[in-house]
Amino acid sequence: MDPFKAFLIRREADGVRGAFTELREPDLDAGDVDVDLTHASINFKDSLAATGRGPIIRRFPCVGGIDAVGTVTASRSPRFTAGEAVIVHGHGFGVSHHGGYAQRARVPADWVNRIPPGMTPLQAITIGVAGYTAALAVELMEQNGLRPGKGPVLVNGASGGVASVAIDLLAQRGFEVVAATRKLAERDYLVGLGAAQVVDAATLPQGSKPLESAQWQGAVDSLGGAPLAALTRTMQREGVIASIGNAAGIEFSTTVMPFILRGVRLIGVNSDNDTDTRDHLWQRLGSDLRPQRLERIAQVHPFAELPRMLDEVVNGRIRGRTIIELRG
Repeated sequence: MDPFKAFLIRREADGVRGAFTELREPDLDAGDVDVDLTHASINFKDSLAATGRGPIIRRFPCVGGIDAVGTVTASRSPRFTAGEAVIVHGHGFGVSHHGGYAQRARVPADWVNRIPPGMTPLQAITIGVAGYTAALAVELMEQNGLRPGKGPVLVNGASGGVASVAIDLLAQRGFEVVAATRKLAERDYLVGLGAAQVVDAATLPQGSKPLESAQWQGAVDSLGGAPLAALTRTMQREGVIASIGNAAGIEFSTTVMPFILRGVRLIGVNSDNDTDTRDHLWQRLGSDLRPQRLERIAQVHPFAELPRMLDEVVNGRIRGRTIIELRG
């Protein structure tokens, strides 16, 4: 088959580097499903991997990109047939197995989901692993008592990819969403996603008391670190926090008081799920949990701009979802 373009990450003597190259079919990894890819996204994890700022890649060399969409060209799994539009994400994709920054991929069938009916590939990759994580967080929070009318829901790191989709999903389900960000220039963007209020993250309580004034019935936290610790102290009785990221650090310090006196629930959200869970979530993302403002969230760039956009993402100079068009 003809060669195809890919962005390959290598470990060299002076550090980790990513660069464009050409690959051929024998270069593909093992898998059940062959896919011609059309779009991928840049997640914060991708930018850490490609720039060497985080120990993300577990095998070198490796094509980066932890999610991508395209069309099945061949399948050795009975679950998929040639011609189906699919999304690939999770597990080792773009980490220990060639990922989405290439025009072709070969992957295990358990990493693949059909794009829901009526959803375009661009919409599906705008959701991507970030929107999938946001939907899983909303589902888990609702299973743990989150209900409209019980109080506001805080979303921090609000202009990021997961947070943007979370604001959209929560707002359309009737929740009063408070978006917390240090990028106050993005106020109009966040209000356009459905936020009822936008607050400066620097003004949120950061004290060290075991408990602060109860403010939030729920929170979607993409920061970890000190912001997550502060959230535990400001939740309402039986409030629920979905922990989805660690942009502010992997460690946090709090006391047991929010948990034993207010019944606060801290839920970890892991997007590497089994096949049944993935199928269930993607069905919901195509129906009752379908985001409504994807065109506002997506920022689309050609493949050639991938290195520049990886740098923009790792330095926090983007909003929403950064999408890479792999062909055209």
